[in-house]
Amino acid sequence: MQRSLVPRVVGEGPRLQALRAEVRGFVAEQAAAGMFVPHVDTWLTSWDRQFTRELGRRGWLGMVIPKRYGGQGRTFLERFVVTEELLAGGAPVAAHWIGERQVGPSILRFGSESIKEAFLPGISRGELLFGIGMSEPESGSDLASVQTRATQTEGGWLLTGTKVWTSGAHRADCFIVLARSAPLDPQARHAGLSQYLVDLGAEGVTISPIVSMSGDHHFNEVHLEDVFVPDDRVLGRIGDGWRQVTSELGYERSGPERILSTWALLAAAVGAVERGDLPEDPQLGRLVGRVAALRQMSLAVSSALEAQEDADTAAAVVKLLGTATEGDIAEHVATLAANGHLDDGLRVLLDAALLQRPGYTLRGGTNEILTGVVARGLGLR
Repeated sequence: MQRSLVPRVVGEGPRLQALRAEVRGFVAEQAAAGMFVPHVDTWLTSWDRQFTRELGRRGWLGMVIPKRYGGQGRTFLERFVVTEELLAGGAPVAAHWIGERQVGPSILRFGSESIKEAFLPGISRGELLFGIGMSEPESGSDLASVQTRATQTEGGWLLTGTKVWTSGAHRADCFIVLARSAPLDPQARHAGLSQYLVDLGAEGVTISPIVSMSGDHHFNEVHLEDVFVPDDRVLGRIGDGWRQVTSELGYERSGPERILSTWALLAAAVGAVERGDLPEDPQLGRLVGRVAALRQMSLAVSSALEAQEDADTAAAVVKLLGTATEGDIAEHVATLAANGHLDDGLRVLLDAALLQRPGYTLRGGTNEILTGVVARGLGLR
């Protein structure tokens, strides 16, 4: 059974300790029963609707959503503990990840009452699954250059354009789309953007797979051709999309998934060293130390979100350093493997981590973009 090496938060009280033990026990039981095989990068690659629904039944989704909207009314720190244990155990969490991580909190912050009532209960039950429509073929990480158009019509808007790298669009129910609702002003590129909640089964939506070199299908291209979105499915205010989406990126960039995508591999490698299958190496300890430090930074961002403080710059730092560490873990274990023995389980984890390695520093903003975000946040630009 995969052991968890994640230490408790310093000063973690009895309530959080009990929650951590409960989630850790559940994950271990599920893995031992063969309900899933622990894996790396599970928040992107491991999609299991049944597992997601069970988490919803146990009250481990929608944790920061108020009870009046079908959530649990718990804290960001409690949510941190749950997500951390799920990731450390290599559990299949991709189905609910985007909706629970960032769409739900964004709807809670910017959505109308009708939107909150329509979407938040389903997200909290693990029954309504979301994707994100930000990136475009010619835009990359420059979200201000999106070309998807939103044209006002009677009773709503018509959306036309193409989104790429939309994780899970072929399986999700809806996605949140950033579109240009007013012509581009070169002097104010961030103005005139709005967000829309779009049914992925709506007329005019075409989903095409983006299959990786390994044959895996996680990403998609989603083309919108005059897709009608009623006025009551506009998220927030028209023209306020840039402020909303940058706030949303704080949820996306700061969580445990930015430091724990390859934790299952690191834990398995430590176990292999203890068994004598891999040579002892101090670099493994340094990598554990890096993850521990980043974990405290990620936890601090969760504390800031709990206090409703601005965490955009701190979240960018966590993502920038965290995804670099994830890649270093994969590469270092591969180096150790050249002088040791890998059992089948460790080999599967390593191969998967190396295949996913190029994406770690791309998704959620490239390192170049994030360096700029951090520099501006620190007043260096």
